[in-house]
Amino acid sequence: MSSGKTDLKRLLVLARWVSWIGHPLVFISLSITVIIILRLANRAGLALLLTLLVTLILPMALLLFWGTRTGRWSDADVSIRSERVRFYSRAIPISAMAVIALWLLRAPAMALRGAVVTLFLLLVAALVNFRIKLSLHALFAFYSAIILLVVHPVVGVIAFALAFLVFWSRLYLARHDLLETLVGASLGLLGGLVTAW
Repeated sequence: MSSGKTDLKRLLVLARWVSWIGHPLVFISLSITVIIILRLANRAGLALLLTLLVTLILPMALLLFWGTRTGRWSDADVSIRSERVRFYSRAIPISAMAVIALWLLRAPAMALRGAVVTLFLLLVAALVNFRIKLSLHALFAFYSAIILLVVHPVVGVIAFALAFLVFWSRLYLARHDLLETLVGASLGLLGGLVTAW
């Protein structure tokens, strides 16, 4: 095998790994865990983590798993725009339930604000989906990165580096075009700013 083909294969493997790590469910789950460890390393943090696990992370994971397994969508990224209509109609109520649970449990202001902004971002993404299939990977990578930057600058810089790699991977794998990736990243940055400040 020539070195050029080997390099292309390595780039493809890297792009797939970055895309997997940058999957919204993975990136958000890791970010939430890091934020709770850095900001709420006590019983309140554990309660918050368990609440988000039960009301948001596990239901979203099951939604993606069953949707893929039953053929509602072609993959866990819900890559086909027409399939995203069914995804959003289920993901938005799950996100709304997480907001209600956090509000009832009197979660810290930043956590509740983050849940509300996440719900709003999903609503905007669903509306935008009528025109383009924005990159949810880019959206939630940049959303998480800006929040992490405020929580801990070093962790935030690492998250931003990963967010840019996610941006690249979505383009490299041809899952999105430049406009779809830019719109996702821009919404994520805006959402992160609203949540963090």
